[in-house]
Amino acid sequence: MVDAAPTPAGRLDGLDSWYAEGWKGLNVAVLGLGATGFSVADTLVELGSAVTVYSTDAPSDSVELLDVIGAQFVQTPLDSVPEALEAQAPDVVIVSPGLPPHNATVQWSVANSTVWGDIELAWRVRDKVVRGPVAAPWVTITGTNGKTTTTQLTTAMFEAGGLRAVSCGNIGVPVLDVVRDPDGFDVLVVELSSHQLHYMPTSGDGAVVPLASACLNIADDHLEWHGSAEAYRAAKAKVYERTVMACVYNTTDEVTRHMVEEADVVEGCRAVGFGPGIPAPGDVGVVEDVLCDRAFAENRQSSALELATVADLEQAGLASPHMTMNVLAAAALARAAAVQPSAIRSAVQGFHADHHRTELVATADGITWVDDSKATNPHAATASLASFDTVVWIVGGLFKGVDVDGLVERFGPDVRAVVVIGTDRGPVLEAFARHAPGVPVLQVEAADTDQVMPEAVRHAASVARPGDTVLLAPAAASFDQFGSYADRGERFAAAVHEHLGGNADGDDGSSAGA
Repeated sequence: MVDAAPTPAGRLDGLDSWYAEGWKGLNVAVLGLGATGFSVADTLVELGSAVTVYSTDAPSDSVELLDVIGAQFVQTPLDSVPEALEAQAPDVVIVSPGLPPHNATVQWSVANSTVWGDIELAWRVRDKVVRGPVAAPWVTITGTNGKTTTTQLTTAMFEAGGLRAVSCGNIGVPVLDVVRDPDGFDVLVVELSSHQLHYMPTSGDGAVVPLASACLNIADDHLEWHGSAEAYRAAKAKVYERTVMACVYNTTDEVTRHMVEEADVVEGCRAVGFGPGIPAPGDVGVVEDVLCDRAFAENRQSSALELATVADLEQAGLASPHMTMNVLAAAALARAAAVQPSAIRSAVQGFHADHHRTELVATADGITWVDDSKATNPHAATASLASFDTVVWIVGGLFKGVDVDGLVERFGPDVRAVVVIGTDRGPVLEAFARHAPGVPVLQVEAADTDQVMPEAVRHAASVARPGDTVLLAPAAASFDQFGSYADRGERFAAAVHEHLGGNADGDDGSSAGA
């Protein structure tokens, strides 16, 4: 008697280890061929699965590599369901995080197959290389802003504590590349976007069980992708599910507290708040000029452990309010994994903030030029605008369905002038007309990408006065005119240096420390 072929659901049962037999011959479709999509395909081919990648476009070298490793490639639009995908009838479809849930091919996959994201696949195969008695634990981090800096800080703290740690995920290094590293790691610090979290399950073999987790803050973002603010927040809240040791939340952001309260965590997991003031027992915070731990101190009711000083933060360019919050969040995550306070301080003292995050470009004639191109939404721009006294504000880009009105209402009346870039400039112009009609508004008319920043810098220089900061804090995505926020920031810096010639200081790439 010949056994019936397993159903797709049955075929996926028990795929909770790199060494599970079920990977061999598994029929898999991969949607998208960016860095994440390629890492998925490469991993599955190594596991022995039959892999077909579908993508609207892809770099030619990636397509060639797919052929070398033995994966199939179908170049096709994904805004309608490819006939080849229907004919393939895959056991599982793995969706790259750029594809939104309302995409037609994603919706077909949900209705006709099983859908995973790359994070779920990485969790299932995390035990390929094990340095200790078990696979390396994960520390997971999300939030509207500050994810990358906090991820890097947390990793630095683990490394200062003597652990082999790595930053991965949304920070640019696919988690699947990390779990296949032949040397292995002691801990993975995983930055998670709302897109990745959307596709993560909260139960079953593919549900991540983080050692510690954090949602740094919440403000409306990516609404066109998620469909609503509620869906965006629901995705972010998944970061706390099944956490083992500590759910780290922002004491100044009630939404993150509610997320922790509603999360289904492992028994004994603690809620640890971080905030700018004196910490309550169980939290981390600041007492005078000292960052303190009252969460993991032996007698936290009556004492605290010193983690670092404000002077340490100033030395590292981390003393602005939003950067201090990132340090506190990272310290709470590291302390949850028993990293000693001395290692945390050492990591802070040696840390350098990421490029394009309140990064000093130059100072000349009493005017400071700062690149915060990474402020891709109003919440991020709020943090940088609040860090400077008098600003000439360069703003604009793609607003992704997010309302900029509140940001302009709060800061617009106090800026020296505003320089508007981007193709989606209507919301900014309308907001300034409504809330700050007396502020000079200069528009960049150049459509050529090469000319946008030179014109923006000329406009800014024409109105800036000694003591001012010219701040690139676009509050919007970059893809209308630039390749990425990094491309936007680099073009800004180049335009500043070109404009100033040799009459500038501070152009060594260090953080502004604002």
